[in-house]
Amino acid sequence: MTSSSSPAPRPQWRRILSYAGRYKARLTLAVFAKMVASGIFLALPAMVQYVVDTALATDDLSRLNEMTALLIAAFAVLTCGSVLGNYYTNTTGERIVSDLRVQLYTHLQNLSLRFFTERRVGELISRMTSDVSSIRGLLTTDLTRVLRHVLTISGAAVVMLLLNWRLTAFILLTTPFVVLIGVGLRRFSRQGGLQVQDGYAAATVIAEEGFQNIREVKSFVREPYQVARYTAAIQRTLRAAFRLVRARSFLAPAVDFLFLVNIALIVWYGGHEVVAGRLTRGELVGFLVYVAIVGQMVSELGVVYSQFNETLGATQRIFQILDTPSDVQDAPGAAELARVEGRITFEHVSFHYEDRQPVLQDLSLDIAPGEIVALVGPSGAGKSTVFHLIPRFYDVTDGSVCIDGHDVRDVTQASLRAQVGIVPQETLLFGGTIRENILFGRLDATEAEIIEAAQAANAHDFIMALPDGYATMVGERGARLSGGQRQRVAIARALLKDPRILLLDEATSSLDNESEHLVQEALERLMVGRTTVIIAHRLSTVRVAHRLAVLQAGRIVELGTHDELLALNGLYARLYEMQFREQTLLASNGGG
Repeated sequence: MTSSSSPAPRPQWRRILSYAGRYKARLTLAVFAKMVASGIFLALPAMVQYVVDTALATDDLSRLNEMTALLIAAFAVLTCGSVLGNYYTNTTGERIVSDLRVQLYTHLQNLSLRFFTERRVGELISRMTSDVSSIRGLLTTDLTRVLRHVLTISGAAVVMLLLNWRLTAFILLTTPFVVLIGVGLRRFSRQGGLQVQDGYAAATVIAEEGFQNIREVKSFVREPYQVARYTAAIQRTLRAAFRLVRARSFLAPAVDFLFLVNIALIVWYGGHEVVAGRLTRGELVGFLVYVAIVGQMVSELGVVYSQFNETLGATQRIFQILDTPSDVQDAPGAAELARVEGRITFEHVSFHYEDRQPVLQDLSLDIAPGEIVALVGPSGAGKSTVFHLIPRFYDVTDGSVCIDGHDVRDVTQASLRAQVGIVPQETLLFGGTIRENILFGRLDATEAEIIEAAQAANAHDFIMALPDGYATMVGERGARLSGGQRQRVAIARALLKDPRILLLDEATSSLDNESEHLVQEALERLMVGRTTVIIAHRLSTVRVAHRLAVLQAGRIVELGTHDELLALNGLYARLYEMQFREQTLLASNGGG
């Protein structure tokens, strides 16, 4: 198991480093500054040795004063190098994290709708926040620290060999024990760190879902239940964190103990070397300082290496997303779709999702430019899938969908979707102002065009009645507006886009009578001169359609006008009679 997984970090490590590559100049300055600091750091034990063997051994106070001044100057240079190195590494780290977040968000925006139906929002937010942040230190502070420590350890090793090769060789006898402890710490840290990160990610998902569905939580009085779910996730993570802390609490002192034993043995062996005349007292003191430096550097390298292995889990999750291709992509050389007339043609279309269960089966339908076609049928018949195939949110399994004779797979997604306007059944607005939400339909629209679209959507009057008018903040997902107001803002947005093809997921089924009238009136204006496909939930509203396509089990089983289908006395007639009976019953109950 170990052998099969060991090669994985190498390409991942190179990939991580590639993000630092674009800031070579800044990192070079940081490394240079830290190298200067390391050089000064390496010179300090030699200076201490010189003070012991000259000034202190001969009671030369003037030389002691000179060496003290030189030491203070060296400390000043070391501090400047550290300050510059820290500044450039930390600012570079912030740049890299920003770049990675933008890249991750851009990639997520370009993935197909299928990806988001299979992922939880909280999980994606966790990837963009905590996982990306964990890479910051790895790419900057830890990277330059490794370079500085490796240089310092190498330089110190050379000096120690020159001072006394016997004493240096003696130290190597106990080093393997320290290394073994470090390896154990690294392995456990990686596993434990992954468990902790996964635990917090799971807790984030629960919190995100609770915030997104806060109305449902409150309406069902499920606040205690949500708190209990979140608390349980945090407690599981806390137990994993405690296991990690306990192991580190034991292992770190164990490493310190071995290091201190090394110091005691070096003093013992070095004392014999001094008595034998092969080492001066100053050289022994300098040697001990070098040992302390190397010990500290090796210990810090072990910590950095452990952190790196913990961070690998975060980078794996990030790269998993970045390596996920969109299953809907522009074909090589895809053409730009010019302004269309609006003919929509389904030719023997079949479609299934990942579960391989057929959703559409050999469906054919030709919709003329400017025609209004309503899709009706029982739940699960495939109406929403037909809806989503027109703007190519999904690719057909078999057959083709064509706009004005152009297969949607042969044109760019951007130019195709520029021709299509969508008004969903439940409109979710962005958390900005009403103006920003309408402007989303066409970003270069003028204020006059925004107002004109709002007037056509029967939205202008209620907007102007608000305290801040078009500058009113709509709240999270448009929560400050009523359902009818959100729908009218969405219609204004669609009007501003001015699409040739309009897709309506019946937008009035959950509105009161007054709001329904205003929205329906706005929709009728919106549909004028546009090819329109409506998903009809209430059959009483399909009279505006030129034709009705009745779907059952992924097939069109009936096609015609409202009166023609009633006369046919088939599925549509049964559905219509059923709904009419329900509405009559509700009306009579309400009247009673």
